[in-house]
Amino acid sequence: MSPSMRALFCMGALAAALAADAADRITGQPFATRSEVYAPHAMAATSHPLATQVALDVMQAGGSAVDAAIAANAALGLMEPTGNGIGGDLFAIVWDPATRKLHGYNGSGRSPRALSLAEFERRGLTDVPPHGPLPVTVPGTVDAWFALHERFGKRPMADNLAPAIRYARQGHPVHETIAYYWNRSVPLLSKWPGFAEQFTVDGKRAPRTGETWKNPNLANTLQALADGGRDAFYKGDIARTIAAYFKANDGFLSYEDLAAHAGEWVEPVSTNYRGYDVWELPPNGQGIAALQILNLLEPYDLKSYGFGSPEHVHLFVEAKKLAFADRARWYADPAFHPAPVARLISKEYAAERGKLISMDRVLREAQPDTPQQLDEGDTIYLTVADGDGMMVSLIQSNYRGMGSGMAPPGLGFIFQDRGEQFVLKPGHPNSFEPGKRPFHTIIPAFVTKDGKPWLSYGVMGGAMQPQGHAQIILNLIDFGMNLQEAGDAPRIQHDGSTDPAGQATVMSDGGEVDLETGFPYATVRELMRKGHSVRFAHGPYGGYQAIMVNPQGGWIGASESRKDGHAAGY
Repeated sequence: MSPSMRALFCMGALAAALAADAADRITGQPFATRSEVYAPHAMAATSHPLATQVALDVMQAGGSAVDAAIAANAALGLMEPTGNGIGGDLFAIVWDPATRKLHGYNGSGRSPRALSLAEFERRGLTDVPPHGPLPVTVPGTVDAWFALHERFGKRPMADNLAPAIRYARQGHPVHETIAYYWNRSVPLLSKWPGFAEQFTVDGKRAPRTGETWKNPNLANTLQALADGGRDAFYKGDIARTIAAYFKANDGFLSYEDLAAHAGEWVEPVSTNYRGYDVWELPPNGQGIAALQILNLLEPYDLKSYGFGSPEHVHLFVEAKKLAFADRARWYADPAFHPAPVARLISKEYAAERGKLISMDRVLREAQPDTPQQLDEGDTIYLTVADGDGMMVSLIQSNYRGMGSGMAPPGLGFIFQDRGEQFVLKPGHPNSFEPGKRPFHTIIPAFVTKDGKPWLSYGVMGGAMQPQGHAQIILNLIDFGMNLQEAGDAPRIQHDGSTDPAGQATVMSDGGEVDLETGFPYATVRELMRKGHSVRFAHGPYGGYQAIMVNPQGGWIGASESRKDGHAAGY
């Protein structure tokens, strides 16, 4: 080999090495981006460093983990409008050390009562459009904040909202990942009234990385909530402004829809996976899919197969297909279409369904994903733990991108487009009906061990969420990873398909398997031999935060390296 060719070879090898691992860590797994975070008193893990600091400040001032979670969520609505805001919905699981119980809250809103399936048909639509007024449902976040605060808060809500109000007036520098997604949304959403005026620079572009962003309209809205409470949003001037805006812009959301809204406390449900109780919320969310996946995988000795082995990936994908077949059939608003949750998450049902899994070939005749679900749903997940032992697992979203694009004048937030998840076909479990909650992708999770709290965690990202939830558990329990490694490990995503009418159909090809960088080619080759279609996908693998109880005392935190996540404590 000539010197010049040898140099090119070395440069290529170096580039490949740099692409695989950005730095050589002296401890832990080579794919880990950082160490776990340890703290003796309190911990917060959010998708933005400033929001994490807000949560810590609240707890240091005497607030509970719920106070801190609300404060961080309010800050994220300003700082990360690409994923969340008070125009969206919220779900939470709270470990209360006083009652030694988990408490779940379903803060999802309902469809406008004046909108009907016939109206979509009159407009010639076969799917709910992704943007504009038609996919808008009642936002449940504000109601959820105040419900959580009433039960578990220590500080006044005005104090919890004060940091977000201050940042909204004084400004904050936009982070890199957020600037990227914001820039992608501007061309799509600027056509909708109020968006360009309130969410662009000079009515033209997204703020750039490091550029200071202010939102005085949102500051005023949050101040109104601080002064007037929950009803300021759902029954006061804000509600009247919203109703007038939608009436003027071909929308259906009304003052009466907002005034009638109420979230609900729900009982989390669980399955036991190798001695650990994994908890999710029941439908209309998709959380129990993670429990079904784990039940299907428990009979297999994944530890002996090893992380990243063909057996690991194959079995995970097959279990996901079976769980998501039930997701398509059953997961919807239980007030309209109750699901047999106890049966679906039982070991007996998993044993029956597990007979369909073969170690040698792909499962092709499984029903696919819930219609209109997206793998790149934009969401925030945060978790907080305080000095009293309270832990909060909270997820909040505007759904697709920055939401519907509908931004009422002077309010500083965008409405979610969660109604896009409805199906425009009579008789489907998730068919559109007035006053109905759509199928929901966002799910918080929690794990207990012998009745004691062990882990609060979540993985953002549309249909990736239950897949991510299950993978984190496998990484921790089967593959012995620490909390940060469990999130940094390369992820698997299976993507199915639906027919244009939105009904679940038989997969003729087994769907697509997306593997993040880090899986060996030997695994890819063996998966292809079994009949899997393997591809590379950029970006749909979700975002992760987690807090674990440190058996030595205090907390362990971890956060997402794929986004701008930050875990910190004191």
